[in-house]
Amino acid sequence: MTFQQSDINDSNPELCDLICARIATTPQQRITFAEYMDLALYHPQHGYYNRDRPAIGKQGDFITSSHWGADFAEVLAEQFVEMWEILGKPQNFAIVEMGAGRGTFAENLLQYLQQQHPDLFKTLTYIIIEISPILQAEQRQILGDFKCVKWCNWDEIVDNSIVGCFFSNELVDALPVHQFMLEQGKIKEIYITTETQKNQENQINFVEVLGEVSTPKIAEYFELLGVDLSASVYGDGYRSEVSLAALDWMSTVAQKLQRGYLLTIDYGHPAHRYYNPRRREGTLQCYYRHRYHNNPYINVGRQDVTAHVNFTALEKYGELCGLDVLGFTQQALFLMALGLGDRIAALSTNVWDVATLLRRREALHKLIDPMGLGGFGVLLQSKGLKEKGRILKGLRVPD
Repeated sequence: MTFQQSDINDSNPELCDLICARIATTPQQRITFAEYMDLALYHPQHGYYNRDRPAIGKQGDFITSSHWGADFAEVLAEQFVEMWEILGKPQNFAIVEMGAGRGTFAENLLQYLQQQHPDLFKTLTYIIIEISPILQAEQRQILGDFKCVKWCNWDEIVDNSIVGCFFSNELVDALPVHQFMLEQGKIKEIYITTETQKNQENQINFVEVLGEVSTPKIAEYFELLGVDLSASVYGDGYRSEVSLAALDWMSTVAQKLQRGYLLTIDYGHPAHRYYNPRRREGTLQCYYRHRYHNNPYINVGRQDVTAHVNFTALEKYGELCGLDVLGFTQQALFLMALGLGDRIAALSTNVWDVATLLRRREALHKLIDPMGLGGFGVLLQSKGLKEKGRILKGLRVPD
């Protein structure tokens, strides 16, 4: 694979040294790409999500739906309200946000529920699972006035205890992935090792090498999907990703959920598009100061590294874990079904100055742009529901 080179290599030298040391301790002087990605993003001191500079927002490297105003959270609030009603308006209703960013979504959602749906708000426990101490500190500062908010790790949530909804927005794409390449019709895993570049500084670079797969779970993954990579249509050199971490995450959610929903919003594809033979170089992307490229070996610890979500894998593995698939749609259709179209229509009835009107219109249209956020996938799964035939509002086709 030919990597696009950046005009800047802004790697964190301490993190690079730590990764090199980790590689040096292994018997074959190499680590899987999944381990490399995990260190680059989540190392407790030097990982991308544990640094002082904000990753999210206009001053960071990327923007999520929540940063275009309160509408995203307020429209989704109507879906949470319907979930609460379907569950019989339980007196202990939980929304568990996994990877809450800077807390913007939670703040907007809680303010809206408090004002518009006080009956639900009185029953609500808002749980945040956030592994980044930097982001958690920001969240605590923003959400400190809401008594219903608490922060937990997975071990602190009792199995089969949550009645409500687990929610994530752009979380699964950042889970570490294994990378592979086809060689003579067989899957070879991509490992990371080091080489010394002969220059004045004897610079050490991270390089890729091929080897046998590190775990049989990779073959089991493709068996689950019914994808035959040995077919001649793929050919040598075809490369892509496998997110075993996403399956582990799915299993954990199912284990903690007693009755309710899992709502996953992210960018990705169903399996037949993800592993299309024409997508020969996979989906891995890096984000650095609102520019993207495909080289994960520069700007180490200072750029986001993501891979698209395989929604078919989440559906099929979720079923094995006891989760029923309610539906899969695009964010634009989901938000429109929940009332975003009414907000767009109301723009013409408000008396605003031109600048305010244009900003408001841009924010709403960004959420449904099919080439951007509007093209994100929305997957709804459930567990323990009595009313299995009821279609959630966000999945309904408007009349």
